[in-house]
Amino acid sequence: MAASTGQAMGEFDLIARYFTWPSPRAALGVGDDCALLQPTTGMQWAISSDMLVSGRHFFADVDPARLGHKALAVNLSDLAACGAAPRAFTLALALPQIAPDWLHAFSQGLRQLADAHHCELVGGDTTQGPLNICITVFGEVPQGAALLRNGAQVGDDIYISGTLGEAALGLQLLQNKSAATPAWTPTQKTQARDRLELPTPRVALGLALRGIASAAADISDGLVGDLGHILKGSGVGATLETALLPAPLGLPAASHLACVLAGGDDYELVFTAPPARRAAITAAGVSSGTQLTRIGKIDAAAGLRLRDAQGQETGARFSAFDHFAGQP
Repeated sequence: MAASTGQAMGEFDLIARYFTWPSPRAALGVGDDCALLQPTTGMQWAISSDMLVSGRHFFADVDPARLGHKALAVNLSDLAACGAAPRAFTLALALPQIAPDWLHAFSQGLRQLADAHHCELVGGDTTQGPLNICITVFGEVPQGAALLRNGAQVGDDIYISGTLGEAALGLQLLQNKSAATPAWTPTQKTQARDRLELPTPRVALGLALRGIASAAADISDGLVGDLGHILKGSGVGATLETALLPAPLGLPAASHLACVLAGGDDYELVFTAPPARRAAITAAGVSSGTQLTRIGKIDAAAGLRLRDAQGQETGARFSAFDHFAGQP
């Protein structure tokens, strides 16, 4: 790594001050060319990377403590979908300049969530450039017990955790794009922004679903798209009952169906399980403190169908978020 120039604080000073934390479970943490992690006997590593780019994934003026939280939360959500327990992560950070107040708040938000999940920062990189955050997270899951996208079976129930669409409504709020926004209560506005900027990774739920769920995915790009990954991986189709979808912000789901089905940034879980496991699913929700809703069924016919409160297929079509949609 080349040291930064023209700053009172250099690159290695920055790392030492803000991102060198105790990592007792790592054989070697921050400070060498590589971190060394010792896998637990009988476990597999679950590894995921996510990148957050200023202007693409977050507003440049976002609270840096919230940004630190979200940067790790989106990665922990991937571990949750796999049924893996967090162990460690690396951080690659590009900064336009060294701003101590910003770095302090960012590192505190990041560390608070990391500590809550016993996930140790063990290495990474820093450089000068447009604000860009890339985290790679490492989790452990017992051999053969990982939740995957390819296990859904015809007849399985489809569930979601939490409430969908609130983060998308929060984005509309910040962009002043929602005509309904002035009628929202202050509580609804706060909740919408919190859901966008402070997602809750469902790690405890993912652990509770091991051996129960047949397939799972985290909802980052919208329910229809992320459920679509399960359908494609499993070679099945599905029917969703739109009337069963929880109301975002207490607002009628039918009034915000695009946000609920394709809004993205929810970081909830969508998963499938046989009807015989309904009691076990209920228990998993209780033990993890997570609201769960059964919203549909896995079908043999390919594709995703939406059915309204009258039992009629709506014919509506929604697309998941795609960073390169419309580009050649």
